[in-house]
Amino acid sequence: MRHREVGELMTREVVTVPRHATFKDIVRTLGEHEVSAVAVTDTAGHPLGVISEGDLLPKSADQGDWFRSLPRPEPWESDKAASTKAEELMSAPAVCARPDWTVAEAARLMESQHVKRLLVVDASDVLVGIVTRGDLLRVFLRDDDAIRREITADVLGATLHLDPADVSVEVVDGQVTLHGAVPFRSLVPVVERLCRTVDGVVRVTERLTWEVDDTGTGR
Repeated sequence: MRHREVGELMTREVVTVPRHATFKDIVRTLGEHEVSAVAVTDTAGHPLGVISEGDLLPKSADQGDWFRSLPRPEPWESDKAASTKAEELMSAPAVCARPDWTVAEAARLMESQHVKRLLVVDASDVLVGIVTRGDLLRVFLRDDDAIRREITADVLGATLHLDPADVSVEVVDGQVTLHGAVPFRSLVPVVERLCRTVDGVVRVTERLTWEVDDTGTGR
């Protein structure tokens, strides 16, 4: 099986600002490039952090109406509101991925770090791209026939050495349904688990029978 890699999905032209860029420079850069975040890099192209629109909002909130009763800002919000340079505004360190990571690896890192995007760096930690949650979701746009062919040839045939004639694969909107029989009952969860790892699969429903119950659990 071949999993799509971050390098295939990322945007290679990353909008960046230097660490000493001013608040207005950053806002101007966001507007000119119509992006919601920029990477902060050093002179060698190494990422130092990320500045998103969310990092800039405390400045707007700090300009509220003095005559209105507003919630007192958190200390970090006050610090952000007082910041004027990229190195003060950025979220750091930058959360980074490698071009050869799979979609699953990148998605797990995004989820664990609670970020919407990952900067992509090469072996020298130089910025080469950026990948967003939307980019990772593109794998679910794969054609149903492509998913079915991969499951039939790579999962059932090449990996499990099963006769594709014994197991039929139906794919509709990324939802896979398996019908047929496998030699051993213990293979059923293996088949299901491997099918779930195929890029573009949304759900797997197995309706498989088996010739031999090798689990000792009975029917």
